[in-house]
Amino acid sequence: MTVRLLIVDDQELIRIGFRLFLQTQSDLEVVGEAADGHEALAQAAVLRPDVVLMDVRMPRMDGVEATARLTASGSAPRVLILTTYDLDEYVFGALRAGASGFLLKDAPRERLLEAIRVVHAGEALLSPSITRRLIEDYATRTEPLQPPTEALTGLTPRERETLLLVARGMSNPEIAAHMVVTEATVKSHVGSVFTKLHLRDRAQAVVFAYENGLVHPGTRG
Repeated sequence: MTVRLLIVDDQELIRIGFRLFLQTQSDLEVVGEAADGHEALAQAAVLRPDVVLMDVRMPRMDGVEATARLTASGSAPRVLILTTYDLDEYVFGALRAGASGFLLKDAPRERLLEAIRVVHAGEALLSPSITRRLIEDYATRTEPLQPPTEALTGLTPRERETLLLVARGMSNPEIAAHMVVTEATVKSHVGSVFTKLHLRDRAQAVVFAYENGLVHPGTRG
């Protein structure tokens, strides 16, 4: 299956560089480019990409707002944020807006390819430095975390356990080994959790678990 890509960045040379590199991959197809969030929304509506490579700082409409608008519909593309900045405000804003991944532009080329394929497959991807900042933010909060939402009462014990393990960064095979079940069972639990809590993917599951106090910094899977 070919993954259809839309590149969004206000710098033309960066868009060209990404396009030339990504076109060397037989399973990737760059179907369009956009210079800001407004263009991204228009292009996505016409081209229907599978994954959008989204810059953060752009004129007229930044990447966070564009991501929120793109992911508002059920048939939205996956969004992979690519930026030179790893500031907290962008990390949390992008994740809450519905981004499935966050990668710095100086990441190795192989890491970019992996990120695109992982995000397209429905998983979440955060660079190590981004993950560390996410954990540090919750570790240093002085205000109390929100109490668990009523939505959690609709989860079965197994689904709740699955959510906790996802939030701790465990993969499906790791969760299966931990719970002594098959990977198919884990996928079923994960899908049910996402449906009941109205989550798009693992990135949103991590944010949800931390914001509701289900997982605390330093907890290991």
